[in-house]
Amino acid sequence: MTEDDQVNVRDDDELLTIGAFAARARLTAKALRLYDRLGLLAPARVDEASGYRYYRAGQVDRARLVAMLRQLEMPLARIAEVVETGGAEGADLLAAYWAEAEDRFAGRRALAEYLRGRLSGRSSEMYEKFEVEIVDLPEQVIISETRHVLADELPRWIPAALGRLEEAAGACGGTTGAPFVAYHAEVSMESDGPAESCVPVADEAAARAWAAAQGRARGIEVKVEPARRLASTRISKAQVAHPQIIAAFEAVEAWMRREGWTYDGPCREIYFADWDAAGPQDPVCDVAFPVRHTP
Repeated sequence: MTEDDQVNVRDDDELLTIGAFAARARLTAKALRLYDRLGLLAPARVDEASGYRYYRAGQVDRARLVAMLRQLEMPLARIAEVVETGGAEGADLLAAYWAEAEDRFAGRRALAEYLRGRLSGRSSEMYEKFEVEIVDLPEQVIISETRHVLADELPRWIPAALGRLEEAAGACGGTTGAPFVAYHAEVSMESDGPAESCVPVADEAAARAWAAAQGRARGIEVKVEPARRLASTRISKAQVAHPQIIAAFEAVEAWMRREGWTYDGPCREIYFADWDAAGPQDPVCDVAFPVRHTP
């Protein structure tokens, strides 16, 4: 070890009072106490008699890093993970968090633009791009998985649930139609539905045997859905994203009111394309409402 290294070690090991450390880290003593309470930055030593906190000079970089990560509104658990990991791996964790944050902001920006359109009376213009038609569906046997989920959980739960059901369909005579998700109540960031992922299958008896083996813990069910008439509009992969999909649902509802149709069951999203292979403008989903004609 060189003399310069010895000096640096001594400098890093220097114990500072909380006030002196706060000044060096360009933070407040209040912030340091908070970081300690949250488990993000503990003092190097706490005097048992006085309760005074002492920090090592070498903790300054960590203190500043924690402060800057908090400015990104990063959850405390993820801050701890980034700080503890450090290096290139810590940088990758930060990049992953920021990509998620940008996606959330993009969704909020799109929602703000959508709401501006509604508030300024341009709803009808937004609805014009959706072509609505009536589609008749025959009676079908459905295997389904129902769960209470919030809106931000849907992108993970829907493909996972439909994947499980489509795999199970092999033991139920195979699929006989496009998988879909039915919404029995509002799903948003404040309301958790429930939502029901559904796959039509060929063999009712086999489906009931499969469901009995699964039990009801996962919300598994088999039902015979009667023939239905749907008011439906087709949307692209880009339009499935929130809040664009809200406009599609509202466009169908506006069309129903104009044409004299009323609700006859929970609304649904019907997925008919390979999601991974589809481009942003490729049609992948029908937004639909079961309807009956108003007398």
